[in-house]
Amino acid sequence: MAKYKAPLHPDAPLLLNDHRRPVTRRELISQGFKAGVGTLIGGPLASMLASSSAFGAGEVPLSPDLIEKRLACGIAAQGAGKIPFICFDLSGGANIAGSNVLIGQKGGQMDLLSTAGYSKQGLPADMAPTSSTAATPTIVNNSLGLAFHADSAILRGITAKINPTTATKTNGAVIAARSENDTANNPHNPMYGISRAGIDGAGADGSLLTLIGSRNSDSGGNSMSPAAMINLEVRPTKVDNPNDVTGLVDVGDLVSLMSQEDTVSVMESIYRISDKKLAQIVPGTGIVTPDRDAQLTEMMRCGYVKSADLAARFGNPSAIDPVADTDIVGATGIFTKAEFDGDGEFRKTASVMKLVVNGYAGAGTIQMGGFDYHTGDRATGEQRDERAGKCIGACLEYAARKGMPIMIYVFSDGSVFSNGMMDNSVMGRGKGVWTGDDQQTASAFFLVYNPSRRAVLVGGTSADPAALTPEQSTHQQIGYMRASGDVETGSSPAANNVNLLVETVILNYMALHGEQGYFQLLFGKGLGGPTMLDKLTAFQPICKNTIAFPV
Repeated sequence: MAKYKAPLHPDAPLLLNDHRRPVTRRELISQGFKAGVGTLIGGPLASMLASSSAFGAGEVPLSPDLIEKRLACGIAAQGAGKIPFICFDLSGGANIAGSNVLIGQKGGQMDLLSTAGYSKQGLPADMAPTSSTAATPTIVNNSLGLAFHADSAILRGITAKINPTTATKTNGAVIAARSENDTANNPHNPMYGISRAGIDGAGADGSLLTLIGSRNSDSGGNSMSPAAMINLEVRPTKVDNPNDVTGLVDVGDLVSLMSQEDTVSVMESIYRISDKKLAQIVPGTGIVTPDRDAQLTEMMRCGYVKSADLAARFGNPSAIDPVADTDIVGATGIFTKAEFDGDGEFRKTASVMKLVVNGYAGAGTIQMGGFDYHTGDRATGEQRDERAGKCIGACLEYAARKGMPIMIYVFSDGSVFSNGMMDNSVMGRGKGVWTGDDQQTASAFFLVYNPSRRAVLVGGTSADPAALTPEQSTHQQIGYMRASGDVETGSSPAANNVNLLVETVILNYMALHGEQGYFQLLFGKGLGGPTMLDKLTAFQPICKNTIAFPV
């Protein structure tokens, strides 16, 4: 009788005989010796408050005269009116193609590969879409618009966390794109570009932070960002638990000594007294020029306004605390208290999605480690994929509960392959054992949730995955694979160039706002001319330039 070893716990480190002993931080994360942690990116207090919000839960309104002054000081509405963006960095080379998201040949996801191609992607013949039951829901599941394998562990995790109605308003696209295995040198992370992705370079932004990430690195995650996109003004600052989220704002001791309303009143009074004093100063009498005197006076005035604004918005720390949000934790929450307390990945996900979906941060990375899971079994990878799916599903469901659109991008550094050996254990589910690394089977995908209706693919008017036109099918899959299960490297600019993969993702983010016409002005012509940009665009716009964040 066959004997199967027990699968590793999702947080257990991976001891791989075909890899050297992990030494670098990247290797430790990829093999699960270090957990990914949630981080937030921000700058000094003045720059963090450069864009703020209308009033929401836990906020106290400013007086009308200070509201007018707040706008003059550049403290804008919450977020930047852009679609919240979260990317998942699955460090180590996770499987995406085939066993999770289906990727086909030139005709789209359902232009099926060979049986051998699916076997390489971990699917035995009786579970491959090429089997006689391929037309039934037992093999293919398109409940999220994008076609997944029906027994996908990522899909299993997503559906465990979302309401069925959320699924009907979600759609997605997959990108066939090879990337190097197990290396931080893949410039996968698109967040710097997302922060610039808009008219005049005004992309995603937040009232506290521009970006979020998962490591104290230039990218905010495990994989690098394209060097040309890096803006050190928004380099990551690390936050790895909900307590650090609430610690992002500090209004001093006043709030502990009096009510939030009284604190705001005191700060407003300080502003008015200081403003009267500053008005008595005669410009040009100091050692600096009159213009600089006026600028200094204005900076001082705005500093007092920003202090009052900070107390008004965040004097009550529960306003940004994920633990205090009943949509996130508790009897009616996405995570039960036991799940939240027992799994650091769930706490990290909750922290990041709380900030991004509510417009406190513009975009963020959730890094998850331990996806270098070719451990001689299938069960270990299934568990880790399912947990990643639960984190993805939590972000979708939280956006749905807040009535916000969201774009979620999932990528990994490289991928894996199977040699056809089966893991018939309960948790192995009768699928192919992951044998080793294989960059040729790599891919990435993104999901889009739209509160009003499922996003419509370019090339038709229907959002029903069962009624797609042939053109829509080719927009849902950017690039394609050979019948052998390998990426066809000439199928799109993104297929063999990770920098251009990032640009493709940014292009699609801009297209959701109807702003793809500005892409070349901001990011150049690396993807090609207008015809190619159209081919690389998955969805028709779901909003026109700006959206309203919850108040």
